[in-house]
Amino acid sequence: QVQLVESGGGLVQAGGSLRLSCAANGRTGSTYAMAWFRQAPGKEREFVAAISGSGKTTNYVNSVKGRFTISRDNAKNTVFLQMNSLKPEDTAVYYCAAKYGVLSYTAYDYWGQGTQVTVSS
Repeated sequence: QVQLVESGGGLVQAGGSLRLSCAANGRTGSTYAMAWFRQAPGKEREFVAAISGSGKTTNYVNSVKGRFTISRDNAKNTVFLQMNSLKPEDTAVYYCAAKYGVLSYTAYDYWGQGTQVTVSS
């Protein structure tokens, strides 16, 4: 069983930056793909970014490309989401997710509780 705990959310002005962290209590290591999703009020949860177990492959939703960077530290079982040039439309609850095997946009098995990101205009 893998448990995920996110941190780093908060309130920031448009144009600012935040760095989210997701710590896994299990040994996810290089065998688990990790991802970030987000859900804004009244909207469905959407894929934001994913990273392969090795960290060599990443994918992003078009709306965050060039602004967000996903990375991981397998020695610390932690994945990060560096968010720059934040926009009000990035406001959402951000969730960390993990799955055994290859990177994908869906079908993640383990989820964190979420961390709120609010971007003011």
